[in-house]
Amino acid sequence: MAFSPMQRSLVHYPDQGPRKLYLLLVVLITIALYYALYAGGGVAPLLLAGLKLPFSDFVYILAFGNLIGAFASLLAGLADRFGRANLVVYGLLVVGLLIAFVMPNVTTAREWGITFFVVSFVEGIILVATPALIRDFSPQVGRATAMGFWTIGPVLGSLTVSVVTTLTLPIFKIWQSAYEICGYAVLAVFVLAFLFLKELAPSLRDQMMVNMRDRTLIELKAKGLDIEASLRNPWSQMLHVDILASAFGVSVMLLFYYTAVAFGLIYFVTVFGYSVQQANILANWNWGTNAVALIIAGILSDKLRVRKPFMIFGGIGGLVLNFFFLRLAGTHAPFSVLTMLVAAQSFFIGFAYVTWMASFTETVEARNPALTATGLAIWGWMLRVVVTVCFLGFPLVVRSVNTLLAAPYVIAAYKHALSAHVAPPPQLLAALGAIKAAAAAAPIQWKHWYLICEGGIVVFLLTVFLMRGRWSPAAALADEQAHDAMVRQELAQLQAGQAAE
Repeated sequence: MAFSPMQRSLVHYPDQGPRKLYLLLVVLITIALYYALYAGGGVAPLLLAGLKLPFSDFVYILAFGNLIGAFASLLAGLADRFGRANLVVYGLLVVGLLIAFVMPNVTTAREWGITFFVVSFVEGIILVATPALIRDFSPQVGRATAMGFWTIGPVLGSLTVSVVTTLTLPIFKIWQSAYEICGYAVLAVFVLAFLFLKELAPSLRDQMMVNMRDRTLIELKAKGLDIEASLRNPWSQMLHVDILASAFGVSVMLLFYYTAVAFGLIYFVTVFGYSVQQANILANWNWGTNAVALIIAGILSDKLRVRKPFMIFGGIGGLVLNFFFLRLAGTHAPFSVLTMLVAAQSFFIGFAYVTWMASFTETVEARNPALTATGLAIWGWMLRVVVTVCFLGFPLVVRSVNTLLAAPYVIAAYKHALSAHVAPPPQLLAALGAIKAAAAAAPIQWKHWYLICEGGIVVFLLTVFLMRGRWSPAAALADEQAHDAMVRQELAQLQAGQAAE
């Protein structure tokens, strides 16, 4: 990659080496961004206590932040017209500065919420711009593997949060340290992105590329491509049932994922009585297994040239494992059993999600390859709206969290009164009674929530049938061979025309 940060547009499709380095850089950027977005989740109990932030208010802040991100995703559809790279680079700078220097110094819930809203806005934009870059640099043959690495971004962001928290929280013991470490890491990635991130020129990225053998034909056709014509009426070109339904389906499938990101730590602490460090160890297994599944599924899907069987396999597996997982709430299940189920469920969902990402970009390309970012913007908006509704509905279903998060402080006050040989005041006894009632109700409430997540997976499975792509590897291979023949014929015609001139 040439050292030229001010010139980001590539007029020739890159060779394999540089292409893979651009893809790797986009993945690194995605990991850094999601690490920043999820940093607070690793220290959520300490954060809520330190800012005196009620859990219900915390959830509403998350919900509004996702709503802001939803409409930021729609704005990112402009990346089809104005490019992707600068949105990513300078978005990273904003996030890094906020996480490193603003978040650790907030003193009120209001200040934390406002900063989170700004980070969510930028995240909503990059949610669209980074997979668009991945699509631009990856032909359809190899797309699932590339999307597997991109999809690792949110997962490794979550894994980074849990690993860093596990290692550093016992040392620093304050929630602010999580943001400071994260912010400096994001700024380091910004420097790399500023120096080296590139993007394809519009005439190259606005065409559909099935495999690397299309490269010569695409560069020849780019000279005569009418960019403005391909970008007219972008929303009307993308607002079709296959795109809308599949975007909604994957959004509700990921209810379990977003529950784990935002509330997983709280679930293990309040329902199973684990420490924050133990809960983060479970999260390590969750996200680590998911990351492995994303790569395996991407490679296998590209090798067999099909997406839909993997989506069905992952969805059904996730459905079954989620059922067993929700049954553990309120039991004394061994830590090892819980770890195994969490990891297995995450593995299956990873299979479904990465192959969906590849299939969705191919579904969008079938409509118009020049409007990839617009199609991804619809997905980003849909995803964030579903997550907003999820966060608004969560406190209505799981009502015990506030009381259980306060339990350690109430119990400590009760023990202090007993050690001082002072009769506990009536309000303290009432609080202990409330905690006992909340502890009894919590497992049932969480089961109800996870049943809603089960319903989301069922909806996802039904929408798979609307997407583009083959079920049979043999049929997919025949399609690729027919495409290669068409490319050879069209390339010969173009070269003959140039020779005649």
